[in-house]
Amino acid sequence: MEKKPFVTLEQIQEIVKTYPTPFHIYDEKGIRENALRLNDAFSWNKGFREYFAVKATPNPFILNILKECGCGCDCSSLTELMMADALDFSGEDIMFSSNVTPAEEFAYARKIGAIINLDDITHIDFLEETAGIPETICCRYNPGGLFRISNSIMDNPGDAKYGFTTEQMFEGFRRLKAKGVKNFGIHAFLASNTVTNEYYPALAGILFRLAAQLKEETGANITFINLSGGIGIPYRPDQEPNNIYEISRGVKKAYDEILVPAGLGDVALYTELGRYMLGPYGHLITQVIHEKHIYKEYIGCDACAANLMRPAMYGAYHHITVLGKEDRPCDHMYDVTGSLCENNDKFAIDRMLPEIQVGDFLVIHDTGAHGFSMGYNYNGKLRSAELLLKENGQVQLIRRAETPKDYFATFDFCDILKKLQLD
Repeated sequence: MEKKPFVTLEQIQEIVKTYPTPFHIYDEKGIRENALRLNDAFSWNKGFREYFAVKATPNPFILNILKECGCGCDCSSLTELMMADALDFSGEDIMFSSNVTPAEEFAYARKIGAIINLDDITHIDFLEETAGIPETICCRYNPGGLFRISNSIMDNPGDAKYGFTTEQMFEGFRRLKAKGVKNFGIHAFLASNTVTNEYYPALAGILFRLAAQLKEETGANITFINLSGGIGIPYRPDQEPNNIYEISRGVKKAYDEILVPAGLGDVALYTELGRYMLGPYGHLITQVIHEKHIYKEYIGCDACAANLMRPAMYGAYHHITVLGKEDRPCDHMYDVTGSLCENNDKFAIDRMLPEIQVGDFLVIHDTGAHGFSMGYNYNGKLRSAELLLKENGQVQLIRRAETPKDYFATFDFCDILKKLQLD
């Protein structure tokens, strides 16, 4: 699959007159079309709802686009809850999925009426003491062991810190029911960034069977099942993208075979996708500012791992397009680097690309999720701007770039830095 940028060299040359590189830019048209495609694929389930994983792209302009497409929010922290509340997502539109949760975050979630997804059985008493037990609640399930699809190991839930064990799910439901819970949900996240149409149907089968058993043994009223995230994107050009319609058909088959006979044919299905919803619809745009010829050929950019840490942190692949040179042969091998004082600050290693000169603009693909949001200030680097390429072709600033004043703002209580000219 060829990866084509959603911006051209001419567009970027015009944009940088106002917003200098580096910056993240998002494709509004692609975001909307993808959200509508997901909703259409699962339209057979009357209660279906996507709760977008805010941590993937925590920007209010993006969240408002998704809200207009019928999505809710999945939040994992106080500030994410605050953002969702400020954007007028109602309580039932917000899922609060956290772990090692501070008391004040449970209290805030209860205050705004968010659906709480408990990560551990000990959190039942902690929540009761902190904020009280709501009538609707969800519990996160961890089946332990290895998670396999077609004899392939997808992930290792047994090593994950999240969720209730099987035995704890039954005990937890009984205890919560005794404490007045009327509506229950089940949630699980067993594998990350899966590029296979089999993941969701396999996960659904596990959760649907658990739901039937929980209903039978505890009498709990199970009203929703959250399949969470895990549907991935094809970061590499040779990967086939997931087919959301085929995925949905697999989930429906499990639903009809397991839930319907168990008297659970009205259970709503939820998802909390981040990467699938936004990943392909974001680019990191960076300009080449240096080249270096030593033991290898290096291309130095004005972006660095502080703008996109996945390659440095995980060794993750992100495709790179040299704007204006899309049709030229990839006959030069480069390491594409940033300026951090860390040798892993590389967007690509031994990557075959067209010949690159200082001044060229690079598109780093698939940064729409877990791109800007994982940024940081190491080496005193400042976070970039975020832009939105609107459906009408105009570009909107949706987050300004940080300034040195932002970086030093947390010292505003003292005079140590009073000599700095920050205004």
